Amino acid sequence: MSENRAEISQLGEFGLIDRISGNVALTQASTLKGIGDDAAVIDIGHEALLVSTDMLVEGIHFDLAYMPLQHLGYKSVAVNVSDIAAMNGKAEQITVSIALSSRFSLQAVDALYEGIRAACANYNIDLVGGDTTSSTSGLIISITVLGRAQKNRITYRSGAKANDIICVTGDLGAAFIGLQILEREKEVFLTDPNMQPDLENFEYLVGRQLRPEARTNIVYDLAELGVQPTSMIDVSDGLASELLHLAKNSKVGVRLFEDKVPVDQLTYNTAVEFNIDPITCALNGGEDYELLFTISQEDHEKLKNHPDIHLIGYMHDKIDQNIMITKQGNVVPITAQGWNHFRS
Repeated sequence: MSENRAEISQLGEFGLIDRISGNVALTQASTLKGIGDDAAVIDIGHEALLVSTDMLVEGIHFDLAYMPLQHLGYKSVAVNVSDIAAMNGKAEQITVSIALSSRFSLQAVDALYEGIRAACANYNIDLVGGDTTSSTSGLIISITVLGRAQKNRITYRSGAKANDIICVTGDLGAAFIGLQILEREKEVFLTDPNMQPDLENFEYLVGRQLRPEARTNIVYDLAELGVQPTSMIDVSDGLASELLHLAKNSKVGVRLFEDKVPVDQLTYNTAVEFNIDPITCALNGGEDYELLFTISQEDHEKLKNHPDIHLIGYMHDKIDQNIMITKQGNVVPITAQGWNHFRS
């Protein structure tokens, strides 16, 4: 074995992606966008085909101790549909590939696909294929989603300009707090199997973790309001991480205002109960699957009264100066501390 062996953990997930993509050459004229955004973009004439793939691995992305298989099936579709929404497109088809160990029964597979079919019905998409194989280490789900968008409506991560307004949908941090609740109840059960989960007051938070929704409605709202986002991404790894992706790809800086970041009151109160800073949950929790996007100053009037879109900051021309203004008026750097595969 080479003495110069390099560990993947030295790079982390995003460094690994950069390393792979740096050695990939695009040769097809129809490939408009390859690695590096929420979806690849393929020229199919007057429209573009959007393609994205996500993999969910047992023990990494989900824990079947508290994740019902129906919810897992639904979530696995929703997180892929979210990638298409983040390109300002509409998902139309998916393929589903699964690897199963021998501990899964036919009834378990039926339950998983019950959730997948429910998501397909909700998002009006077709399940058109996939693959099945055996696994020695639990359950693995890989979904490829196909979508469509008009070429002039596609929104990339790279289009933000200085003075563009930063917007985010919904509220943030709830999925992370939902996970903390589920992990707490799991530990209680392992200590005393006779104890029943205490989730009565946490349905919203737990639901945000177990059964998130892709914000496809926002894509339609933006179109109806005549708003073309300048850049967009979905919030899967945490607000801070996604802001830095937009900043890096667009070659601009971020100025975020803490008091504008939307945190649900139940999320706030429960975070305090767990002795976690609520803004930390919003910045670094991940799995909210809200849409984070920028708009030009000219579109401010069109969105300022939208009940589910929050204006939380703006982009500026100082590249690599990514900062948050706290409620006390202090300036702190934005750092990504959300989930990062392979990082030690």
